[in-house]
Amino acid sequence: MKFDKVIPTDRLKPYIKHFVVSENTLESTYKIFPSTSLVIGFQYKGQLFSIESETETNLNPSGITGLMNSFKRFRNTSDIGTILVYFTELGLSAFTHCPAHELFHQSVPLNVIFNRYAITETEEKLALAHTDTQRIEIVEQFLLSQLKDIQPDRLVLEAVKLIYQNQGAIKISDLNTQLCISQSPFEKRFRKEVGTTPKKFASIVRFNAVIESLNNAKSLTEISYSHLFFDQAHFIKDFRQFTGTTPENFRRAL
Repeated sequence: MKFDKVIPTDRLKPYIKHFVVSENTLESTYKIFPSTSLVIGFQYKGQLFSIESETETNLNPSGITGLMNSFKRFRNTSDIGTILVYFTELGLSAFTHCPAHELFHQSVPLNVIFNRYAITETEEKLALAHTDTQRIEIVEQFLLSQLKDIQPDRLVLEAVKLIYQNQGAIKISDLNTQLCISQSPFEKRFRKEVGTTPKKFASIVRFNAVIESLNNAKSLTEISYSHLFFDQAHFIKDFRQFTGTTPENFRRAL
């Protein structure tokens, strides 16, 4: 299995965290856990299916997945190859006027938000490419062709920064106070740019901080309190929602 990260060209760095070239020669079923990135996928070979309540849905070769409220399950056929595009927290808004929250917990065809003919042209080029470098260049060309001269919402950028500084363990009322804005207009602006509410985004940031903590020698109780969970029961409940399992079982599988 291959999962190689590639840094984007300078023009795209403000909007794209990184690309990934993902290949797997074997058929597999796996979970994807919530992260802070919307993700585009261009499959240049093989097929991918989403699994909901044991029902499989064949996904479009070019699609986008929004921020998620819990884990999602997927199955790939053997010999699959995909270019993944991981956006920065406000990155999608530089390419489309589609509100990011409309993609929340969704995996939809890319032509829902981008020009169908540009996508088809990109897919055809990827099918003819022979190297990872060529494939990344093709995807970058597509993204650059869609890039718009849109300034990011600076207040939302500052909110994202504060949430990360607190590893997601911050009260939204405190965030509103620091940003000098009332909750309703702030939440509307945040959802449109980032893809979910500030509260849910903070919980995703905290979850990923917890995942990082599982690699150290701290006990689960220490981890739960260091990330400001009210008690162990709330910690386990939130973790199970995001992963489908307990922190203890998840740690054993690392």
